[in-house]
Amino acid sequence: MTTTAVTLPDTTYAVISAIAQQTGKTEADILQDAVQHYIAQFQHANRKQLLRQARGMWEHRSDLPDAVALRRELERDQTNQ
Repeated sequence: MTTTAVTLPDTTYAVISAIAQQTGKTEADILQDAVQHYIAQFQHANRKQLLRQARGMWEHRSDLPDAVALRRELERDQTNQ
């Protein structure tokens, strides 16, 4: 685990300290939880953005198999098993 120093305003630290007392966690636990939550939100938003950018990227390709035909073939294979 890596340690890093973070400078927080006194009011922010007071709130974190109060949350720690109320929850029985340490200030470090509260900050780790907050950072993990922030990372999860960022990854979700970033994933949405990447999906939006990728939308339609195969639309005008003629070298790909027909998706509907592939689905029918898969369904046919599954019913024959």
